[in-house]
Amino acid sequence: MTLQQNNPLHGLTLQFILETLEKQLGFEIMSQHVKINCFTSEPSIKSSLKFLRKTPWAREKVEQLYLSIIKTPASQKAKEPTGAFVWPDITKDNPNKKT
Repeated sequence: MTLQQNNPLHGLTLQFILETLEKQLGFEIMSQHVKINCFTSEPSIKSSLKFLRKTPWAREKVEQLYLSIIKTPASQKAKEPTGAFVWPDITKDNPNKKT
């Protein structure tokens, strides 16, 4: 068995991907991104798994949605600055402060 270091989906099951997307986005938004009936007509994890396991093109679109929606924002959030750090004033009288 070879390691798949460049595959971000390695080790993730289709069920995990669907459950994560459903929690983060919901079926309504998922159906806007990936236009398949299992997301629009009585959506459920079970029916979606059944359809996606039989339909490679749809599974690929769902995996791409997972990568673009779930993975990318997390890495961008880590790179965003959180704000400038300001040291607290520990002196009683600040010599630079005019009162």
